[in-house]
Amino acid sequence: ALVEAPSRQRRSPPGADRSTVHPEGTGLGRDHGTAAEPASGEPAGDGPPDAVLLRDRLLLELLYGTGVRISEACGLDVSDVDQARRVVRVLGKGGRERAVPYGVPAQRALDAWLRDGRPALLAPGSGRALLLGARGGRLNPTTARRIVSGWAGAAGVPRVTPHGLRHSAATHLLEGGADLRAVQELLGHSSLASTQIYTHVSVERLRAAYRQAHPRA
Repeated sequence: ALVEAPSRQRRSPPGADRSTVHPEGTGLGRDHGTAAEPASGEPAGDGPPDAVLLRDRLLLELLYGTGVRISEACGLDVSDVDQARRVVRVLGKGGRERAVPYGVPAQRALDAWLRDGRPALLAPGSGRALLLGARGGRLNPTTARRIVSGWAGAAGVPRVTPHGLRHSAATHLLEGGADLRAVQELLGHSSLASTQIYTHVSVERLRAAYRQAHPRA
């Protein structure tokens, strides 16, 4: 419901593109020298509304479809996306680089954003940033968190953070039968112990299925 919310509306929800003052003000995107969008004072609905919706849709699809961290998503450049193989190159913690696949829904959102959204928000300071703020700078992680929160409210779901989407991605991968080591690689965890925290939900569902189906349960 959350990921599909921007596709069902014609304007961003109140506060979805507004944020509080970022403690660091402006910053640089990755190590490319691209100016980051100031997180303070970005009003909801500022910029072409259709473009902002397309941006929000891609942000949500990427966060859930890849399980990347919010800082990693905001740090992506256009050149980091391999559309032919549907793989995104992510620069994670400690400068570790990894390749993460994404699905067809994210590809559709990406196509629409690159065709109709990003060109409308493009500004002299945009650089190579994939996701842009309403004023054309690289999307700020603080603003991105507000976008996720705003759409969660619009979708009528409990409060969701970008990390919550990452958690959901990991949990659903494991519940679908993905190997724990593969999920570790996708999430960019240096230790398998970090990935194992996502297994408890799967274990609970397994226990529920056991109680329901096993004659000796």
